[in-house]
Amino acid sequence: MHNVVITGMGVVSPIGVTVEEFERNLFDGRHGIVRLSGEERSDLKVRVHAPTRGFIAENHYGSLELKRQDPYVALGMVAVRQAVEQAGLRGNVDPYRFGCYLTSGLGGVHTISGEHETLTSAGSRRVSSLLIPKWTPSLFAGGAAIELGAHGPAMSHLSACASSAMSIGEAMRTIRHGYADAIVCGGAEKADSRLVLAGFQNLRALSLSDDPDRACLPFDKERSGFVLGEGAAAVVLESEEHAAARGATILARITGYGNTSDAFHITAPAEDGTAVDRAIADAVAEAGPSRGTVHVNAHGTGTVKNDLVESRAIIRTFGDEAVVTSTKSMTGHLLGAAGALETVAAILALRRDEVPPTVGTNEIDPAVNIDVVVGTARRTTLTRAVSLSLGFGGHNTCLVLEKPS
Repeated sequence: MHNVVITGMGVVSPIGVTVEEFERNLFDGRHGIVRLSGEERSDLKVRVHAPTRGFIAENHYGSLELKRQDPYVALGMVAVRQAVEQAGLRGNVDPYRFGCYLTSGLGGVHTISGEHETLTSAGSRRVSSLLIPKWTPSLFAGGAAIELGAHGPAMSHLSACASSAMSIGEAMRTIRHGYADAIVCGGAEKADSRLVLAGFQNLRALSLSDDPDRACLPFDKERSGFVLGEGAAAVVLESEEHAAARGATILARITGYGNTSDAFHITAPAEDGTAVDRAIADAVAEAGPSRGTVHVNAHGTGTVKNDLVESRAIIRTFGDEAVVTSTKSMTGHLLGAAGALETVAAILALRRDEVPPTVGTNEIDPAVNIDVVVGTARRTTLTRAVSLSLGFGGHNTCLVLEKPS
């Protein structure tokens, strides 16, 4: 059994298109939620979203490359490149021991929406021959493997909003059991199409606030839904022996992973929360005992039922030892990419001994009953960080992170 460490991180997000910019805005409490614009969205009730401002795809790709991939892959590959570069991994790993676990919650929604319009307006002969590869979520992992020359395992774990967290956990298991030396893992999402916004809106999952400062309110008594975000995040996992042998800088250790299913409903969480409890308990048991303050980067969508179920699971598991935040209050909900982005946020908190604030949240719902950091970031000595991701279909994923030894 091998210890597993993190040696690289990459981020393209609504509050920063590099890890450095993301970190600065995260701990300063600057959100990236803005009002929607565009005449084609005038019939929507949704008024805000969280786009990746400052990201210009043409700065990273040629025009032919951009035509051959859905916009979410463009975001994702930049995060992958950042993570691999920070890890110094190129040329320093056996290609058959190097994997890509990269995913998306919804995949190429802009491609399918656009090509459907082409089909209905111009007929089947005008539909792009690249429709299928651009639409298929697993082509993110496949494309990354091609670019990186990674001949090890390449796959996409599709579990709604827990997808990229699951990819990280499964990568940890793959390395721990000796099937790979290094895996770049994470997720990417760009789902801000009119179709997707309408779908989430009619599901009553999105906040309908027109005030960007009060739109995403995790754990607040006035919370009313999430804000759709876009972006990508990636981390490089390695066996500790492999990282040490090549002199890599270890950013954090990943020591626990829990993964359960509510087996209850396609969208609603099971109100007893026992499956969430078990995911956390399994991850913590694998990580081993720890004393002191634990930072929990909660799933924290700002939806009424999810926040209650999650908060009760946190208090049952950690009692008063958990200091909680929801970084979705700043980034919006990146769906399949959320878990990877929040893993990066949890690593940064652990390294700084500082918990970022839950921005916008002013008055905690009394039924929540957990220690949520609001207002400004809180300095505190942390023993470990936990990242929680919950997804439609009842997917529950928990990751445990530690400081380097």
